[in-house]
Amino acid sequence: MLQIDSKTFNPEILYVFDCWGKEPVIGKKHAHGFAEISVILEGEAHYTIEDQTFTAQAGTVMLFNPGVYHQDTQLENTQSHQLHIGIKNIVLEGYKRDYFPFTSSIIHLGDRHPEFINRCWRLIEEKSKRDIGYDLMIKTLIMEIIVLILRSESSKHIEVSSLNVKETDKEKQAIVNNIIYYLENHHSEEISLDTLSDTMYISSTYISKVFKEETGDSPINYLIKLRLNRAKQLLETQNITVKEAAETVGYQDAYHFSKLFKKHYGKSPSELINKATKH
Repeated sequence: MLQIDSKTFNPEILYVFDCWGKEPVIGKKHAHGFAEISVILEGEAHYTIEDQTFTAQAGTVMLFNPGVYHQDTQLENTQSHQLHIGIKNIVLEGYKRDYFPFTSSIIHLGDRHPEFINRCWRLIEEKSKRDIGYDLMIKTLIMEIIVLILRSESSKHIEVSSLNVKETDKEKQAIVNNIIYYLENHHSEEISLDTLSDTMYISSTYISKVFKEETGDSPINYLIKLRLNRAKQLLETQNITVKEAAETVGYQDAYHFSKLFKKHYGKSPSELINKATKH
């Protein structure tokens, strides 16, 4: 049975694309370094997954693990409305990060299918309306979508685990999950590698090594992204100044915070405030 740790379950949403295919087009065969959920909401599209080719009808749900090559083609006299969700930082207990151990990329949801499609339409609505807190609502809906996939009929057909991680790797996963949990709950405090080392009773060198192996990032970079994401949510939904947002997420220097924010999001915190004020 697939298991997730509710304490540390915190998927990173890379993108949510809601797109129509109305003209004939041959897509490029490609793979990602993360997981992608693709749903045919209306119409149909021609799909190739590795060496399997088929027509994906309305209601088809696909989940592509990292490295799985896929291609979609819109044939003449057909059209489709599709939803694509890119996600990372998914850990199922006993499996490598960002990997779903299903025997097929085509997901069969069984009696959970209507519930799943309902979440997809709500996701599109939130993305379109962009009401207060829409980012949080989108993340909540995607978390529900992931849970429904894990509860689907497909979850009864799990690969015999050549990819099931070793005991030592499970220990590494547990260490990283606990670090992430600590960062999420103490991100507004002064945190360094030494802080994590003292808290976890593990050497800072080993923490850096294991965290990089599991997430592809350093603990401090992860912390910075976490703080900036939280600050962005505050600036979009609360009537606060840049200085107040910076201090809330752990930065006493508002100028340094603004530089980090602009580097990460491509716009300054004050630009975000001005945009929110106009709506």
